[in-house]
Amino acid sequence: MSFVRRLTHVQEQLAIAGIDAALITPGPDLRYLVGYEAKPLERLTCLVVRVGADPVLVVPALEILAATASPVGQLGIDIQSWQETDDPYALAAQLVGAASVVALDDHMWAQKVLDLRAAMPNARQVLASQLITPIRMRKDAEEIAALRRAGAAIDQVHAKVPELLRPGRTEREIGIDIGNLIIAAGHVAVDFVIVASGPNAASPHHDVSDRVLAIGDPVVVDIGGTMPDGYRSDCTRTYHLGAPSSEFAASYAVLLQAQRSASAAVHPGATCAHIDAVARDVLTDAGLGELFIHRTGHGIGLESHEDPYIVAGNHLPLAAGMAFSIEPGFYLAGSYGARIEDIVICTDDGVESVNAQPRELVIALGT
Repeated sequence: MSFVRRLTHVQEQLAIAGIDAALITPGPDLRYLVGYEAKPLERLTCLVVRVGADPVLVVPALEILAATASPVGQLGIDIQSWQETDDPYALAAQLVGAASVVALDDHMWAQKVLDLRAAMPNARQVLASQLITPIRMRKDAEEIAALRRAGAAIDQVHAKVPELLRPGRTEREIGIDIGNLIIAAGHVAVDFVIVASGPNAASPHHDVSDRVLAIGDPVVVDIGGTMPDGYRSDCTRTYHLGAPSSEFAASYAVLLQAQRSASAAVHPGATCAHIDAVARDVLTDAGLGELFIHRTGHGIGLESHEDPYIVAGNHLPLAAGMAFSIEPGFYLAGSYGARIEDIVICTDDGVESVNAQPRELVIALGT
């Protein structure tokens, strides 16, 4: 889907919803709509999308060259700049006109929301996600190709993780090495590195610490980065330093089945809640349900976490082009934890995983 088509689609949704304009500030929605990765500054940059009128990009004067050099310049979008002593919120309000309802970017800073409200006191403010999220959720062919590249890149990193896991090394040291590998694999930014060993593996969002790895440790490695085109990677594998206990191995076998079953259940029409239930039921039947303490997955694209969310209560039907994680886990506080995560894409007739690294428990020999 081209930027022009995306903008047209938003204008169509504005008209259907009875909303006069959408105001989009720097963040993933702006990049999605016009390809401009604007810096989030205290100065106002704002794309004004209106019904029955061409879009306008409001930018501070010092950002004109950056905006023009982005796809905005090739699209021929009108760029209106403001000087340091101007009121950019008044300019945005002037462009919107006598609006009764305006949609504001969900990522907009609170200060900008309040200043726009003051500039348009008669306009009711609503979230722009109702217009943009349904479009962003269904990835086009170019986006799917981007997610495949991101998945292949993070797979390269996971392939090298076992050689980094040795007794005497700290989580932090390993995390630094992994961050370097993420960049070397083609990412332009490291979004997160979780190296959770031993009892730290029981904390799903553990970062890294100075804990020293030892034989007998499970190690949950959850990593992701941003590719040059803005699309994200995210993949988790669980490793074990030396042979695992029979208890851990048995629990991990159940987790592997839960992850496989949930992935296999993905197809158009299945609900997000159903996919969550498939994973959760496998763990519950094995007595591990209470140790699965988070949702089964989240969408991914220009953000690491975006719609759709694979969680109980979300009855949104899946559709071709939706991309999200499948990542069940179990976590026993004070002892250990494990998680398996792939990014999958709902296709016309089933599911595709963009990650191909083995999901079985990887035994690092610690040498």
